[in-house]
Amino acid sequence: MIAKRIAIVVGEASGDILGSRLIKSLRELNPDLEFEGIGGPEMQAQGFKNLYEMERLSVMGIVEVLRRLPELMRIRKNLYKRWRDTPPDLMIGIDAPDFNLKLESRLHEVGVSVAHYVSPSVWAWRSGRVKAMRGNLDLMLTLFPFEAEFYEKENIPVAFVGHPLADDVPIESDKAEARKQLNLQKDVKILAILPGSRSSEIKYLAKAFVQSAQVLKQNYPDLQCIAPMANAKMHAKFRNIVEEQAPELGVIFIDGQSRLAMTASDWVLMASGTAVLEGMLVGRPMVAAGKMSVLTAAIIRISRTLKVTYFTLPNNLANESLVSELIQEDVTIENIVREVKSMMNMSEAEVNNLLGKFKIQHLRLRKNASENAARILAEKFSLS
Repeated sequence: MIAKRIAIVVGEASGDILGSRLIKSLRELNPDLEFEGIGGPEMQAQGFKNLYEMERLSVMGIVEVLRRLPELMRIRKNLYKRWRDTPPDLMIGIDAPDFNLKLESRLHEVGVSVAHYVSPSVWAWRSGRVKAMRGNLDLMLTLFPFEAEFYEKENIPVAFVGHPLADDVPIESDKAEARKQLNLQKDVKILAILPGSRSSEIKYLAKAFVQSAQVLKQNYPDLQCIAPMANAKMHAKFRNIVEEQAPELGVIFIDGQSRLAMTASDWVLMASGTAVLEGMLVGRPMVAAGKMSVLTAAIIRISRTLKVTYFTLPNNLANESLVSELIQEDVTIENIVREVKSMMNMSEAEVNNLLGKFKIQHLRLRKNASENAARILAEKFSLS
């Protein structure tokens, strides 16, 4: 009997983690499945056959993508030819929508079954991409319930599977234990600063974060700032900025362990992104900031592609403002300091109310996502 073959394409570390867990769960249903495509070290540790380095696809922003477009198009063309000529039993695109949706559509046209795991933010912007999906996608797997509702209205096959992070993070976080593990003082007030895991985020946010922390430290002399860094490159860049702008801050740098650092903190100042969801699951008051190149922002505004009231996932999940958001020109030292102070001055009742709302969303997302996704895929595409 010929083993069934599944093609998977991911574009960054978060997709690599999702992909590795999905492979593991699918193999529990059928140990003979084979996997190939583009993945990272987590997927390769599961026996995944890697065809291109995942980092080649890891690029953000309209302007930034344009610079890499020829290489991205060449990789996509080569994958299409490979899977057209030797069709897999299923192709799964995990996130990376600008790369994957076109590849999925073309493969679907030649008879390959295709699924997409992690919805692109069509509910938020560039909703025209839905037209390209309709009739060209066999199944969309979403991490959030409001996404599934959107696709159902658009008559696109969809299943809400839950979010793996919600499965990983305990419902109740232990601040004291986290501080013990990180060798942090038990009684000091801690602000965790997460300037992002990409060079562009460090570029646009780091100085404002550091200078804001400097002002906060002047107002709250006992405040301890900690900074979990995604990798050595980001660590070096952010440390240099801290040493240039505010060496007296006494920032404690932590390699990785962003979740543990947030658990150990009282408040969080961070780049907008998936980490904000993790902060909600951990249960910490947050201020989130997002900034991109002026040209990319101008293109988005001119094209009127942005469709949402909120930028962060907790706010979209709850459909109310739970996390303070500062976007683009609003990312100023004055605004950051004001919002962080407001967060630090919340009453105990206000904090408990906020954390209760976070917990409601945590429970909504806690569905054994990887096993759920594997079961749905195995049933629909006869993989087990």
